[in-house]
Amino acid sequence: MRSALPQFRGRLHDPGTAVAIGRWLGAAIVVCFLTGLISHVLQHPPGWVAGLLPTRPVWGYRLTQGLHVASGLAAIVLVMAKLWTVYPRLFAWPPFRSLAHLAERLTIALLVAATVFELFTGLVNILQWYPWPFSFTQTHYAVAWIVAGSLLLHLAVKAPLIRAHWRRRMSDADAADRRALLAGVGAAVGAVTLTTVGQAFTPLRAFDLLAPRNQEIATQGVPVNRTAAAAQVTYASAEGWALEVAGPHSFRITLAELNALPQRRVRLPIACVEGWSVDAWWTGVPIRDLLARAGVPPGTAVRVTSMEVWGYYRTTEMPAPYADDPQTLLALRLNDEVLSLDHGYPARIIAPNRPGVLQTKWVSRLEAL
Repeated sequence: MRSALPQFRGRLHDPGTAVAIGRWLGAAIVVCFLTGLISHVLQHPPGWVAGLLPTRPVWGYRLTQGLHVASGLAAIVLVMAKLWTVYPRLFAWPPFRSLAHLAERLTIALLVAATVFELFTGLVNILQWYPWPFSFTQTHYAVAWIVAGSLLLHLAVKAPLIRAHWRRRMSDADAADRRALLAGVGAAVGAVTLTTVGQAFTPLRAFDLLAPRNQEIATQGVPVNRTAAAAQVTYASAEGWALEVAGPHSFRITLAELNALPQRRVRLPIACVEGWSVDAWWTGVPIRDLLARAGVPPGTAVRVTSMEVWGYYRTTEMPAPYADDPQTLLALRLNDEVLSLDHGYPARIIAPNRPGVLQTKWVSRLEAL
């Protein structure tokens, strides 16, 4: 009696091809996981880490987050190729041969589900589209550990099979087909990378066809994620603005008084979690100068509060290494122009090697912790 299940006779639905693609996929996942861990620590540092966060190199977060997004996008292509090589096993009968085999298949199901979820949510986060009720940051971070754990378990279970096919030769005809498949997969990964990585890697910006941010059409040369309209900040609400600096000798200072203080001009990148980054010239007053005037000693962390009405990052904490760094500014100008409202007028934070979501706009208060 002929089986009603689909029959697969393609020679490349085999362990050798799965191992070959799996090597690339494993490398992409490792890079994506490690750089994502760096991003999470910089955004939400545990208490014992906060005082150790580095402010140099100033482009550190630009590099790691660019790699995070690039490796994640590459992994999407590789996951699809990997699933193509193994999907005939979904139709194997019986579905499991023993309890041990059932456990193995369930761990694979967990790995696939967690990986697909992680890559999909990461992709739509790049587009700033959130069609779900849960917190992206917390969920994305938690599922990353599930992916890492289930991948390690999968590698342990499949180690004998991986070892057997790591360097096994195919017949000449099959080897040619495998090389053609791998070349196609590599070309697809290259195309996705080439058309997106320019949002962080400036020399390739001309090929940046699929990236969600374009510096050429950005206000003052820098893209905007959160607009003033979304934050419910207007020029009218900023009228009469004064910065409050809270410390042993608290004071308030107006915009005119800030402009009269000694200014510092620095070139720093602003880098966001979506993977885009831009170098720009920022001019303003060093945060350390303002804290010193308030009697705040070096080595003190700072709470930064924004005028925005609502937002996850309306209030942020700046660890001491950033507050003390001479390049951390309360910026008043961007590329030698007064900040636009969307870029944080009347004043915003800019600090080296710090995620863009923590470069608080529309700053109204600095408070020593």
